[in-house]
Amino acid sequence: MEVVLTEWASALIRWTHVIAGIAWIGSSFYFIHLDLSLRPRAGLPPGVKGEAWQVHGGGFYHMVKYLVAPPNLPDHLTWFKWEAYATWLSGFGLLVVVYYFNAEMFLVDRSVLDLSPNAAIAMSLGMLLVPWLAYEIACRSPLGKSEIALALVGYVFLVGVTYAYTQIFSGRGAFVQIGALVGTIMVANVFVVIIPNQKKIVAAMLGGTDPNPAWGEVGKQRSVHNNYLTLPVVFLMISTHYPLMFATRYNWIIVAILLLMGPAIRHFYNRRHEGKEGPLWTWAAAAVGALVIVWLSAMGTPGVKVGEGPAPKFAAVQEIVTSRCSMCHASEPVWSGIVFPPKAIRLDTADNIRGHRHEIEIQAVRSNAMPPGNITGMTVDERSIVAAWLAAGAAKD
Repeated sequence: MEVVLTEWASALIRWTHVIAGIAWIGSSFYFIHLDLSLRPRAGLPPGVKGEAWQVHGGGFYHMVKYLVAPPNLPDHLTWFKWEAYATWLSGFGLLVVVYYFNAEMFLVDRSVLDLSPNAAIAMSLGMLLVPWLAYEIACRSPLGKSEIALALVGYVFLVGVTYAYTQIFSGRGAFVQIGALVGTIMVANVFVVIIPNQKKIVAAMLGGTDPNPAWGEVGKQRSVHNNYLTLPVVFLMISTHYPLMFATRYNWIIVAILLLMGPAIRHFYNRRHEGKEGPLWTWAAAAVGALVIVWLSAMGTPGVKVGEGPAPKFAAVQEIVTSRCSMCHASEPVWSGIVFPPKAIRLDTADNIRGHRHEIEIQAVRSNAMPPGNITGMTVDERSIVAAWLAAGAAKD
């Protein structure tokens, strides 16, 4: 019964996370578009930056933005914050249910670093908090006054943290960890800076004093950071379903490229929202980045010789697969907590092994995604034997 409850908890929390994420990203993208599309004109009320006319759902909308605040506070304000909070809370819940409850399989890889599950969980939590604090300090320091310098330092910082994650956690764990860190930075920008500053503005107006313009400027800075981080964090979260992304030798470089591709694409749309020509170099850069990622992912894992050596006997391959994989991928799995073979893939007969040869190649030869966390200790030589069998045509004898 515990397994069933955990499975359903994972499904429901994941559903919540996706819905909340759509709401947060949708509202964020909308307001970035609105802010960049505002146009000044004569006759606008004092303090208004510009206006925009929009049409949607059979009606017309007239939008204006005050640089700090309107002269009089309206009776009703809509606060856009719960989408961000719900996204992070559901994401953290998913991290706990999927990765912390199953740390031995998904967070730890003893061929990377021999950690106990509890130690890995403690390090995961600490390595969310400490990098966020470092980011917060950098933004509040003199470095934060230069957007270009802050962006460059922030990029190098995130790449360095990613490399550190890959030296501590499994590939899957490292990718979800960097995704969780970026998500934490984004929601903390809302919770710690943007919303409190907006509340200061409201409190000042209710108190009859002029709000400090710096409150809005700082909130805007963090909103821009979130705008450029959105596409990378979305890709990082879905990338844990693709072994060639997270479980190959250059996985940290793949993240480094993603952290450039996402902002480049976002910059194209930001320029378009401003009514300017979208720079096509952004798409060229993204295309080159994608090709480099494909090339890097094809490099495989360290030590595994893909397509080299004489073809082994199938009996040797079957013994490897049976000893390393079939405790989960069988009609009746014997691994604790596994009730049904994952993705309904059974590797307990010769026909099943040969029938799933493509999945075996992706998961256990060209990447080391399986066994998860290399929990059964599959060796490099064993992966090379399977690789040679696949290269020879995956014969049954």
